[in-house]
Amino acid sequence: MDAQLKIWSAEDASCAVTFKGHKAGILDTAIVDRGRNVISSSRDGTARLWDCGKSACLGVVADCGSPVNGIALGIADNTINLGSPEKAPSEREIGTERKILLLAREDKKLQGVGLQSRQPVFLFVGSDAFNCCTFLSSIYLLAGTQDGNIYQLDVRNTKAPIQIIHRSGAPVLCLLPYRDGFIASQGDGTCFIIQQDLDHVIDLTEADCDPVYKVATWEKQIYTCCRDGVVRRYQLSDL
Repeated sequence: MDAQLKIWSAEDASCAVTFKGHKAGILDTAIVDRGRNVISSSRDGTARLWDCGKSACLGVVADCGSPVNGIALGIADNTINLGSPEKAPSEREIGTERKILLLAREDKKLQGVGLQSRQPVFLFVGSDAFNCCTFLSSIYLLAGTQDGNIYQLDVRNTKAPIQIIHRSGAPVLCLLPYRDGFIASQGDGTCFIIQQDLDHVIDLTEADCDPVYKVATWEKQIYTCCRDGVVRRYQLSDL
């Protein structure tokens, strides 16, 4: 990993922008609103906010001292105190207000940070390294750990999880909101959908030893990216 973040053109496959500033490999990214700003997380323990138009770093959103394996960006509920920035945000920051950034950290911690304020919102300690995280709403979030736990938390009170979902001891590699629930994939090859108040499970794949690294959706289609080199597409009927 060369610690660079690149944006590629979907039209001609050229590299439009290169960001430099991280000191170790980049592990995850998030797009702010329509994409004038992006966020990256790295093994160097930082999450950085970038200006796409000027190929410049607008600031370090968080410096955790531990690799940040995954991030997720969401709009915070109005009842959540995101703090105030110590200095006026750059005019190049677009759409960072009322946003909360989740950081899935290697040191067993899940952290919430106000994107514009750069101030900590919460810090939750889990059972193992956090690999991924996502928002279910402006209040509820999910985070997955290396030992197979999926934590559901309420951002307003993270002292104790709402529930812990555990289907196997394999690492949780990807979490994605879907309809009234979410999709999860794990290091043993399982990929499943949990729907209807998180109590109805649909299995897309069962354990076959090849990790499913990422999941993406488009309308009624679900795409999975697996270590075996195959991208699979699932066509779903109404759930």
